[in-house]
Amino acid sequence: MGLIGTKWKPLILFHLLEGELRSGELQKKIFNISNKMFTQTVRELEKDGLIVREVFPVVPPKVEYKLSSKGKSLENILRSLDDWGLHQMDK
Repeated sequence: MGLIGTKWKPLILFHLLEGELRSGELQKKIFNISNKMFTQTVRELEKDGLIVREVFPVVPPKVEYKLSSKGKSLENILRSLDDWGLHQMDK
């Protein structure tokens, strides 16, 4: 739980289940996350080995995030949390 037990980490990981995303695209998918919190969260996820950050040497800068194999191993947990949340909205 220490690796994914915050407000934003599961959301970022969930959106990366479908594949790699550019930094701006990923941040737009996370409603109400500040730039500072987004940066802090992806850095922690990268440090913990759950995501991989790739920087492309182009102008303007291009940064992409994707799940590492360790991050991909959380897929069943993340999808279960999503299903649970959807069922709770129906009640």
